[in-house]
Amino acid sequence: MPDHQAPLPPTPSPGRILEEPGATPAPQASRPDSTWAPLRTPTFRLLWSVTLVANICVWMNDVAAAWMMTSLTTSPVLVALVQTASTLPVFLLGLPSGALADILDRRRYFIFTQFWVAIVAVLLCAAVALDAMSAPLLLALTFANGIGMAMRWPVFSALIPEVISKPLLPSAMALNAVAMNASRIVGPLVAGAIIASAGTLWVFVLNALLSIVAGFILLRWQREQAAINPLGRERLPSAMRVGLQFVKESPRMRAVIARTVSFFFMSTAIMALLPLTAKRFDGIGFISGAGVFTVLLASMGAGAIIGAMFLPRIRQALPSEALVLTGTCLQAASTIGVALAPNLALAIVCMMIAGLSLLSTANTLGVKAQMALPNWVRARGMSAYQMSIMGGMALGSALWGKIASLTSVPASLITAAITGVVCMLVVQRVFLDRQALEDLSPSKAWEPPKHSQPEEGRVVVHIEFIINPAKAKRFRTLMQESRRSRMRQGALAWRMLHSMERPERYVEEIVDESWIEHLRRFDRVTAADVALRERKLAFHVLDTPPRVTRYFETD
Repeated sequence: MPDHQAPLPPTPSPGRILEEPGATPAPQASRPDSTWAPLRTPTFRLLWSVTLVANICVWMNDVAAAWMMTSLTTSPVLVALVQTASTLPVFLLGLPSGALADILDRRRYFIFTQFWVAIVAVLLCAAVALDAMSAPLLLALTFANGIGMAMRWPVFSALIPEVISKPLLPSAMALNAVAMNASRIVGPLVAGAIIASAGTLWVFVLNALLSIVAGFILLRWQREQAAINPLGRERLPSAMRVGLQFVKESPRMRAVIARTVSFFFMSTAIMALLPLTAKRFDGIGFISGAGVFTVLLASMGAGAIIGAMFLPRIRQALPSEALVLTGTCLQAASTIGVALAPNLALAIVCMMIAGLSLLSTANTLGVKAQMALPNWVRARGMSAYQMSIMGGMALGSALWGKIASLTSVPASLITAAITGVVCMLVVQRVFLDRQALEDLSPSKAWEPPKHSQPEEGRVVVHIEFIINPAKAKRFRTLMQESRRSRMRQGALAWRMLHSMERPERYVEEIVDESWIEHLRRFDRVTAADVALRERKLAFHVLDTPPRVTRYFETD
């Protein structure tokens, strides 16, 4: 919230739907709860189609890499590390990528990430064709492919609210899950068929061709250029710091991330150990060998697509917290089912249930994250959310692989299932998610201050409140919300000073990194910040507004 006074803007009416700038209005004929409604928006349809192709490439690459690793080594740890190598880059590089997606042109950055993935696919082709592939090299190239995913996911997540109105956001994210899980069916089926008939090399060849085509399709997309910020681009270190601060100071984002880590830490076990799980089942008819692995993977994708079709009704029937816990329990039950299944048919049913629970839980958590983020920090916030997914998956894959090597694959899956349910129960109790949904629509309620000769160094702002001492306790409690608001906007430090001589006098002190960063906070004001300022002013007993004084720090 800015550090100056001006008339407050009108309060939105209770029934008004607030949208971010640039969002395309939903078609009038579309029902907000329709899963397919977002596809009526041409830009979303283009991005969704590219994402579908890209996801097919991801699954083709992962299936081929996982199956190739089983031919290069018999170590369960190395097989499970394929999943870790694919997901760990998102955990390590997600925040820098999110910061870049917020400060660079998102269209160009998105196109760059697609061609990065295409180049890695070409290198995989070359390594296999030259018979130079080894287990370490396969992990390295899988890691490089994961870097492309780490760069692409935050920017794509940030683009969705630009082209889709908020009422359609849950459906748009469900469609993204459909793209992911349809690719989970198509990719493995295509990869399995090619591996069985022509060899792994041709999977990587097709992957490279499709990745290149997807990149050229993106070149056709003409995104409306955002207005140039007169303050210039944020510096990457500062942008990363502000992104982390926002997540840290947002109770809703902390709750979402804790639940996400807990869920994916458990759910990754079934995927990381699937190549080894598939080897213990006898085939059915013409399904055998790599085909068993492919069918199990495709079954999980089919379950997720079925879940997406019923997701609007599921969301209406269950509150979000109950849906997350129910999804966790279903995922655990299906994981135990796969571990103990006596035949392939029962394992297929369990994999479908796992796909359904994965889709419903991940969609619920993803929508909660999107709703907790204003547009200016959306890519950084979603990168933190995706880092929590990949961090949980990377840690889980390594741990469950190690347990499988010490005991057995079924024992590891059962341990993961029980651990996941216990962790989610603890997380929901410790990280409460009862905060009311904030109105994060941008507000231009105040003009930023002007200074003819700004100095270098930090800026210190003092805001003086005169309050009734009898209300001091309530005022101090409210000012903790003010602290969170200032820190989410990017302030370096905050503290409250209380006068010893005048007990009615309180001074709010905010420290900014520089004059430019001080001005940036004015661009980050939301309607919720405006409402918070009004609540603070209700404690101020003078007729004049609180006095604001700004200082430059000097050495």
